[in-house]
Amino acid sequence: MTTDLTDTDYAALAEFRFALRCFQAFSEAKAAEAGLKPQQHQALLAIRAADPDDATVGYVAQRLIVKPHTASELIDRLEALGLVRRELTQSDRRRALLKLTPQARGILSDLSSVHREEIRRLRRLLAEQLGKLA
Repeated sequence: MTTDLTDTDYAALAEFRFALRCFQAFSEAKAAEAGLKPQQHQALLAIRAADPDDATVGYVAQRLIVKPHTASELIDRLEALGLVRRELTQSDRRRALLKLTPQARGILSDLSSVHREEIRRLRRLLAEQLGKLA
């Protein structure tokens, strides 16, 4: 396998990955300030963003790229914290949809606001690095 990458390409890749890592570190720190672990924050966001009929443990597993049993344990912990509840569907009593509690919605709203501002701040840098790779 040969590569036609230039020094500029490697630098752009490195800068892009650095910007992503900075955002991830920012996100983890903000989640911790809100009393959440990063995966808990990601799960709340996935549930909030999902179509209400698709917000299941399987959906969370898919969005977080984890095994279903890992997602189930994560949801169990969020339920114990009073942030998520499972509701059985009327059509299939074996299927549970995940719902955020008002407390979770408040936490997530605050976190999402600061994340949106950070993304706006990083947008130019990320676009610039992606442009160098195009």
